[in-house]
Amino acid sequence: MNPPRTDRGRLLLLLALATAVTVFTATVPLLRDWFDLRVYYGAVDSWVRHGGRIYDYRVPGTTYGFTYPPFAAVAMLPMAVLPLPAVIAGSVLLNATATAVVARVLSGRPLRRFGWYGCGLAVCALALFEPLRDTFSFGQVNLLLLALVLADAWLLARGRGRWAGWGIGLAAAVKLTPALFIGLLLLAGRRRAAAVATAVAGGATALAVWAAPDASRFYWTQAMWDTTRVGRLDYVSNQSLQGILARLGETDRAVWAVAVLLTLGVWAVRARAAAVAGEWTAAFALTGLTACLISPITWVHHLVWLLPAFAVLVRAGHARVAGALYAVLCTSVVWLWFDDASGVDGFLGSNTYTWITLGLLLWLPTGQPRAARPFLARRAKATAPAPSADAPTITPARVQSGPRSGTVAAATGSAAGPGRGLPRRASSDPTAATRPAAPNPQSSSSRASSYTAKPPPA
Repeated sequence: MNPPRTDRGRLLLLLALATAVTVFTATVPLLRDWFDLRVYYGAVDSWVRHGGRIYDYRVPGTTYGFTYPPFAAVAMLPMAVLPLPAVIAGSVLLNATATAVVARVLSGRPLRRFGWYGCGLAVCALALFEPLRDTFSFGQVNLLLLALVLADAWLLARGRGRWAGWGIGLAAAVKLTPALFIGLLLLAGRRRAAAVATAVAGGATALAVWAAPDASRFYWTQAMWDTTRVGRLDYVSNQSLQGILARLGETDRAVWAVAVLLTLGVWAVRARAAAVAGEWTAAFALTGLTACLISPITWVHHLVWLLPAFAVLVRAGHARVAGALYAVLCTSVVWLWFDDASGVDGFLGSNTYTWITLGLLLWLPTGQPRAARPFLARRAKATAPAPSADAPTITPARVQSGPRSGTVAAATGSAAGPGRGLPRRASSDPTAATRPAAPNPQSSSSRASSYTAKPPPA
């Protein structure tokens, strides 16, 4: 099917796609009703206005509460002076801005150069991506963290490494997983940027200790080490290595530790090679994939960290592969095993997103983009002198390009489309991942209170 050649045809196609996307998102996925944002809002409001403790707050009628490091609550303090509708509007605006920043960094050029038609297609494709639409619907922060981290990738790719590290440091202070990017900086020999990121994360954490000493003490001595607070490891939304093992009934932590070490070994080799070659987008993509795999819990909406990997695939000339994998991540297919993940089909199907993440870690291209090679070959052929009639024909040697510059290439061509999904019944527990109440609430009072953190904000 040929694309439309007129503005009228393009507009009609965009309207048709927008209608299909709207119908799909309104009927197939379970909309989350800003649940995580309500957790953030309630915890901050209880802390500031009512003298409550951050980690004791629970959404009324549920056992879900705040699970991020204390600095995240400090960063969310402006919520305390705003009504909930304004906070929801602010969340949508911030996530939309972060999406634009991510698209700008991964495309490598101003979005306006793609025109209204290209931007419209990209918006339709992104709106279908399950991790992204869940991030919006939950009111989550993952897109903001991704934008912060990719800002450092942008600086490093353009030779401005002396300014890099701030984004990674702030992201690591809000959530623990982005701290792996500090490891990437060390692997790549970017000690200054690693030091900046560590100092920023440490400074932000120290600020939280000053602002909320009791909450900080509770988080760093108890909550951080208790992964069961976040939710059930075997819940189908947990698309990490630990999630696979939990659904298999494997509870031995040593098995998980071995899987994590093997994964980190693959990451260290591949990410260092990409960074040394100046392939910063690929290095950051590999690090995001690894963070999702080794985290004890990686909810589906955490998989926005896969977006850089799709950009790398498109840049390397594998747009069809990127489109196929992207389309799978639009389908909500893992929810088909929501009630029962047993059997071979359950093992394969309920872990679909994890298999994609693992496959990308192992086979993501990190070398010279395929699209650049024919151009270089043609240029060499065009500049080679023509053989004389008296001289034998000499086949010119193949021109090999040097390490690619850090410029991030265009990556908005990922194809996506409405896929097969499973309608699910809404409930007050949007993930059905509750667990028995935790025995050690933060509160120091003698009242018998319990605390269970909601899974998705982890």
